[in-house]
Amino acid sequence: MSYTHHVVHEATLLERLRTRGWRVTPQRRAVAEVLKGDHVHLTADEVHERARGRLPEVSLATVYNTLGELVDMGEVLELRIGDGPARYDPNVHARHHHLVCTSCGALLDIQPAGVEQLKLPRSQQHGYVIEDIDITFRGRCPQCSKPSRSTAR
Repeated sequence: MSYTHHVVHEATLLERLRTRGWRVTPQRRAVAEVLKGDHVHLTADEVHERARGRLPEVSLATVYNTLGELVDMGEVLELRIGDGPARYDPNVHARHHHLVCTSCGALLDIQPAGVEQLKLPRSQQHGYVIEDIDITFRGRCPQCSKPSRSTAR
């Protein structure tokens, strides 16, 4: 089931881009193809590395330009979590939040229970019109939580 979901999502993304009049060059296609799947949160350098595996001549500038266009169109989210580089999340059609490892930076999509009932009291809104909620849970992943041999006795 998961494989079929990914194929349908990729085809739908490319169809949506064509519908928008976005010229799908081989370079843009390579970038779009690596931005698929669950829990995908790649940096621009990682997108470039993977896209070069599909199309060796794709440049880093093209990757940055393509990512910028996809973010501007709302087809990819640009995430800035912590001090590291921006990451790009293609999962824009399923409402979700994030779980990040404070040690290694691993980042996962999550759908926590109870978010629908989360309210910001009017006194805390400071005149803002609330449009969205973005929650990031932070902790240590199972790999980073394991005691290292040097600290274990």
